[in-house]
Amino acid sequence: MVRTVASTCWECASKCGSLITVEDDGHVSKIVPNTKSPVSKGAFCVKGMRALPEWTYHPDRLIHPMRRIGERGSGRWGRISWDDALDEMADRMAAIRARYGAPALVGAVSGAAFSRGPIMALLMRSIGSPNWMINQDLCGGCRAVSDRLTGLSITNGEDIEAAACILVVGRNPLAADPVQWMAIKRAKARGASLVVIDPFRTSAAEIADLWLQPNPGTDAAIAMAMMQQMIAVGRHDADFVQKWCTGFDALAERVAPFTPEYAASLTGVSAADIAKAADLYAAGPSVFVSGHGIDAASNGVQTFRAFHCLVAISGNVDREGGNWRAKSPAGFTTYMDLLHDPRFRLPKDVELQTIGAAAYPLWAGPAGWQTACHNKSMLDAILTSDPYPVRGMYVSGVNIAVMYPDTRRTLEALRSLDFLCVAAHTMTPTAAVADLVLPKTTTLEEEEVDISQTGACVTYTAPASTRVGEVRCDMEIASGLIARMRDRGALTAELLPWTNQADLNRFLIGDAPIDQIALRRDGFVEFPYELGNFSAQVFKTPSGKIELYSSTLANLGLDPLPDHVTPLYERATALVSVDFPLVLQTGQREKTYHHSRFREQSWARKVSPDPTIRIHPETAAQMGLVDGAWIVVETETGPAPCRLRAEITDRTAPNVVTTGIGWWRPEAIGPEFAALDININAALTYAGPMDPMSGSVDTRALPCRLFVV
Repeated sequence: MVRTVASTCWECASKCGSLITVEDDGHVSKIVPNTKSPVSKGAFCVKGMRALPEWTYHPDRLIHPMRRIGERGSGRWGRISWDDALDEMADRMAAIRARYGAPALVGAVSGAAFSRGPIMALLMRSIGSPNWMINQDLCGGCRAVSDRLTGLSITNGEDIEAAACILVVGRNPLAADPVQWMAIKRAKARGASLVVIDPFRTSAAEIADLWLQPNPGTDAAIAMAMMQQMIAVGRHDADFVQKWCTGFDALAERVAPFTPEYAASLTGVSAADIAKAADLYAAGPSVFVSGHGIDAASNGVQTFRAFHCLVAISGNVDREGGNWRAKSPAGFTTYMDLLHDPRFRLPKDVELQTIGAAAYPLWAGPAGWQTACHNKSMLDAILTSDPYPVRGMYVSGVNIAVMYPDTRRTLEALRSLDFLCVAAHTMTPTAAVADLVLPKTTTLEEEEVDISQTGACVTYTAPASTRVGEVRCDMEIASGLIARMRDRGALTAELLPWTNQADLNRFLIGDAPIDQIALRRDGFVEFPYELGNFSAQVFKTPSGKIELYSSTLANLGLDPLPDHVTPLYERATALVSVDFPLVLQTGQREKTYHHSRFREQSWARKVSPDPTIRIHPETAAQMGLVDGAWIVVETETGPAPCRLRAEITDRTAPNVVTTGIGWWRPEAIGPEFAALDININAALTYAGPMDPMSGSVDTRALPCRLFVV
């Protein structure tokens, strides 16, 4: 009997509600938006509707465990049973643990936004290792560290529907978040003002009331000037600041020099437009919508600190039409709660051994945002054994060989390990250099319970599809490994007590007043959401208030106030400026792909067959470049060049070139699958200046040059 299953897509953080048609044989034949979802309200993207089912039923999908035959990366594999795979995994990891100590083992996953993150963290902690890697130093980490330091506890663009002004900074909602894009268009239709700050002319910029096109990496100067304007004429929310903020006088002194004229000299945006942006935002209620365009940079946390302080002094915190604070029903445990719950932590002296904790305590270790290690430091440790050897890695659901900067060095580190196991959906460049490859479930075969702040509801992802082959979910893999490590006397603690996803979901819901029958029937359950309950929901800072002046940063000897930090290309020497005259922006979103995923799907390749680099017509004419030509891209500090196809467009500024991320070709020769040829990360370094708070490196605003192939 054909049935319709209400679910939630968790391919990305938008968490769009879906209705899934399931055939008699358990095969998903159709996915459409769920218009009743309070989160997405009918919004959905092509990835959720088309990519997920094709991923699940693709002929090249991994459906059996496999062991490497011959040299690592040779492409020769032998099918094995799950028992043999988990036994070998346990044997190899237990041997490394016995020889080098538990911290010599590390896990890698995309992050803690979904259950796979806490599962990996608690798995490694059970084995005794505090080390697990996430992608967020390259994706949202600067925003998160700034939010924690400031104490706002906001996410991103929560109440666009009721805002009078929408401030979009470094984000392309059309490609990145269909929920936001539809909400912005509805808000515009009812008369809301839209201000966009972005070097690239996005679709949001095209419909904006005001588009500010700053020099790459200078966004913080605009935020500082907007605060200066608001404070100078008394248009900040003095009552809110007096009651709920600390450090206002110091902030006012810091922003005082940032007149619109001074900010104009730093950003290339006119003083009049900066002043107008401040006026529109000050009128409020206003909502801040941020993107990765101001993240993943050595000045990323300070840039976000400037905008977060702007949100705070305007009073647009937990108010209608502003940025709502993250909340959950009483008794509910979020994934971040789980990570920081003392019941599931290792002793502090062990957590202090987390790779990167000494240099970046706000990122790695016991005081870190997700407690994960610092990726660049981890790759160094693998290759140099400093501060101690790291010899074994388990990677699940993330293609780090493609997504991390300096692809060659990342692959070198992976190849040098004594043991590497990768759980994946398809054979990726990361999986291709593993010793064991495990077949993972897709989001159509898994169940998930989570919180959405946009709709103030608990969401449910239903395991709608019958599983293909012998695939297993993260919890089942972790549970099987823990049982075997226990048998080998290789566990430090029992910190992952659940054996299946349903048990974890029941723990997360706990005694929260959630109708679980309705949750599974509808794909969501709303919960009461009280705005402005600051006395009940305290700000998680040392002062218990929003910290415009961060006492945490002051105690670490770091700048406690937001500031404009000069981007890397402006710090370059005159010689570099001559030899590398262009500015490279990476991270351009595409509607067809999500990071490195879905590259094997023919429909996506028809829409976007090649990696492109957007070049302004004036720049192209000066260099003799033609549209569609393959060109070589080289950065000033990068290890090697890469090739991208030229797209001549005035959406990017003169002398600023813009490209995406995550490119590889599954049909190319392995194990790299062209990731050293057409992936921009092959041309980027994972070194150089790092954000002192998040450890993030510059992946945009980089000096570069182009050559014709």
